[in-house]
Amino acid sequence: MSKKVLVLGETREGALRNVSFEAIAAAKKVSDGGEVVGVLIGDSVTDFGAELINNGADRVVVVEHPHLKSYTSDGYGQAFMAVVEEENPDGIVFGHTAVGKDLSPKIASKLKSGLISDVTDIDGEGDDAVFIRPIYSGKAFEKVKMKDGLLFFTIRPNNITPLEREERSGDVSSLSVDITNLRTIVQNVVRKSAEGVDLSEAKVIVAGGRGVKSSEGFEPLQQLADLLGGAVGASRGACDADYCDYSLQIGQTGKVVTPDLYIAAGISGAIQHLAGMSNSKVIVAINKDPEANIFKVADYGIVGDLFEVIPLLTEEFKKVMQTN
Repeated sequence: MSKKVLVLGETREGALRNVSFEAIAAAKKVSDGGEVVGVLIGDSVTDFGAELINNGADRVVVVEHPHLKSYTSDGYGQAFMAVVEEENPDGIVFGHTAVGKDLSPKIASKLKSGLISDVTDIDGEGDDAVFIRPIYSGKAFEKVKMKDGLLFFTIRPNNITPLEREERSGDVSSLSVDITNLRTIVQNVVRKSAEGVDLSEAKVIVAGGRGVKSSEGFEPLQQLADLLGGAVGASRGACDADYCDYSLQIGQTGKVVTPDLYIAAGISGAIQHLAGMSNSKVIVAINKDPEANIFKVADYGIVGDLFEVIPLLTEEFKKVMQTN
């Protein structure tokens, strides 16, 4: 049976996040030919509506209000619930991001619905869809099927392939919502995260551990990441040693990432770190210790000093890119 599915489109620093397009693709898969409706919430987000439609949404509903300039659970919760009441959807899809992880249980509670979180793959379509998600810190996977009620799930960024972008037509409408009784109003945002590629959506990540020895030790990693169009990450050990900000932390208590290429430099491979990156498509480990645990999950291992290996890799990548 065809379904109407709402998809929350997320913006960050004046652009739509790629996970929004992945969520549309996931919604298409479960809608069984039904309608996929994008939802944009913010202060000035109407212009992003056409982009959601070009990436697969059938139409878009926009909720704008000065109190929605920055994310708050109260503000976004009121806005999204107003859209739900207006649209009466059969399904809802969020990205499993900081916003999605905070907002989805709140919405699910209000709707008294189930919630399948952190989906990495969908097997089948429509009513036959089975949702695959990691459990036990990525050591195992479970398959979940929603038998009845509202279909509500979040998807892990960088796992669902977006639909091919093409010029499409669709309605972008506004819904007026009075955002009131906010417990929190964000007056100013100070960002500590690194500039450039979003770590949670990066296709290439070059991560450093205690082996980088200092904040300056991250400079060759940054050069390689910039060359490959990727992002720099870190283990908790590097963050605890004050080599970098905690916004770069990857692991069980940090960000969970699934890039196409993960280069781990000077990272021993503690189980907490592996929980955040072991599902990467290709893992390259660089470590002086041949017995380091990181080599057990690596597709390619290099036993050596990262301060010798990383510059060599950078030069070789430059040569390959110049010839191509």
